[in-house]
Parts: sequence; structure tokens; C-alpha cells
Amino acid sequence: MAETVGDPRHFPVMRDEVIGMAAPKDGEIFIDGTFGAGGYSRALLESADCRVYAIDRDPNVQETANQLAEEYAGRFYLLPGCFSQMDILMEDRGIQAVDGVLLDIGVSSMQFDDAQRGFSFQNDGPLSMRMSDQGVSAEDVVNNTGEDDLADIIYQYGEERKSRRIARAIIEARAIIPITRTAQLAGIIEKAVGYKRYIKGKRQIHPATKTFQALRIYVNDELGELTKGLAAAERILSPGARLCVVSFHSLEDRIVKQFFKKRSGDISQGSRHLPQALGMTDRGNPLPTFSMIARGAVKPTKEETGQNIRSRSARLRGASRTSAACSPENVSNNISGDEK
Repeated sequence: MAETVGDPRHFPVMRDEVIGMAAPKDGEIFIDGTFGAGGYSRALLESADCRVYAIDRDPNVQETANQLAEEYAGRFYLLPGCFSQMDILMEDRGIQAVDGVLLDIGVSSMQFDDAQRGFSFQNDGPLSMRMSDQGVSAEDVVNNTGEDDLADIIYQYGEERKSRRIARAIIEARAIIPITRTAQLAGIIEKAVGYKRYIKGKRQIHPATKTFQALRIYVNDELGELTKGLAAAERILSPGARLCVVSFHSLEDRIVKQFFKKRSGDISQGSRHLPQALGMTDRGNPLPTFSMIARGAVKPTKEETGQNIRSRSARLRGASRTSAACSPENVSNNISGDEK
């Protein structure tokens, strides 16, 4: 996402909207939970004399982080790890509360554009898809997972209606030769479901797109990471602090939306006739831990989507932390993002 329109890798999606919602002030402390190419961290540091602690599990961001740390000495720090552990990572630094958390969910443009990372089939590369370069890879999944489970992964995380047909094609192909390359997998899927690049003059989405999304989300446990990360943010944000989340597809946005609905008290439960308990509303529900900054999701402008096509599906949601204690279900870090 770059500082120039011609190179979108260093230019974070909805930068102005995110910074406007985060509203950084001098002396405040922020967490950029998804550092990537550093676009949001830089924007925060430029907007106010604040401190930024960036988190990323990708070791390849270290060089970019070093440059930012040198440029903003004493104000920027990189914490290697997962943003779902942000409260623990900050406690290790002696920080118990922060004034804002920014999350840009999903794969970064930097990762997506590097063929050797295996996130995309636009250029052939090894079938990896691991954000941390460690652990189970997409290659492991497509070559070792049973047909039914593989179909479920593709359907659940890719919302692919042809998941059974694709899974069957993968099973048949790997019986002949292991599937190790992105182009190889894309070709198998294309052959299985058919593909016409253009229909009535309109370019069609490649049939492998949803399967690649599903494998990437599964390999990196992205939805689980998001669910735990939202809970961690609730624990570490001080009263009045802001939580801003940018998501790029419906699975992510649904989790964020439901979290904010529950935590802002927008989902009513219980009865108003029940006696009010300490830390509870008059309906017997926990007091809201967040207050919405904007009603609904903020979308990118037409100008931005024209400059950066990857921003077209982005959705920004934000809320400010109230003084209420964490939701009871968050005490054990046991929140769920499965509500529909």
C-alpha cells in the first residue's frame, strides 16, 4: 500500500477515514495490529505525536519496520507475533492499556504480490500461503486432507458453491502427482468447473479465486485470529479508546459486525423486568463495552476504488471503548464469531 497512487502496496485502504475514526492525539498509544507495509503506522505517526506498537507475524516486514523505527525513533516499535495476543505482547512491554487499535484484516498487498508466498495464482509460485512462513501450508492441506473435509473448507471459507466438484478434482489430480504450485492448482480448478474469461464482453472472476481464499483463511486461521483479536482489543483499550477494523469480505465483516452489535448493546436479550445487577443493564444484560463511532460500515470512495481496485470490497467499522468492564464471556477469551 505506497505513498503514490501508482504503487498501491504501501497506501492503506481508506487511510483518511481510518485515521479520522482513530483520531490520534499527542501522547497517546496505538496498536497497529496488522503492520504489513506500515501504511497505517506511518499515518498515525504523521497525524500526532503518538507512540505506535505494530504487530505482525510475517518476518518479512522487519526491514520496513526498522526503517520506520529509525525515522520515528522512540515512537515506533515492532512486536513480532499475532494480534490476537496484543494484550499479552503489550503487557510484556509494561503497558496495560492503549488509546486505539487498528486492524486491517486479511493478506497484505505485499504478501499477495510476492509469487513465492503462494497467495495468488496470477503468477506461478510454491503453494504456501503461510503468513508466518511456518506451520501447515496450503500444499499440505490440498495433498493430505480428505475429500469431504476439503470440500467443507472450500465451502465454509470460500463460500464456493462448487466445492464438492473442486474437492473431487483435487483428490483425483493429487493421486497422479502431488499438487505443489499455485498455477497447477488453479489449472485443476479451472478444468473442473470450466472458465470463460469473458461473457458478453464482461471479464469473469477466475474460478480458483474462492478456493484460494478458503485455503489462505484456513491455513492462517484468519477468522479465529480475528475473533480472538477483537476480544484482546476489548481487554486492552482504555475508556474512550478507539477500535477501527477494515475487512475485505463478508466472513470477516460478519464477525466484526456481530462483535460490535453485541458489545454496543444493539442485540437485546433478557427482560427489562429483571432486577438490575452490578455491571448489568435493566434488562439483565452486561453494560455495553463499546459505543459505535459510525452507524454501519464505511465504504471507500469511488475515487479510491478507481485508483486501487483492491479497495472495492473494503468495509470499515469502528467503536470507542466505554468504561464498562469486559463482557463476562471475554474473561476467559471465549467469545464466538459464529452468530449469523
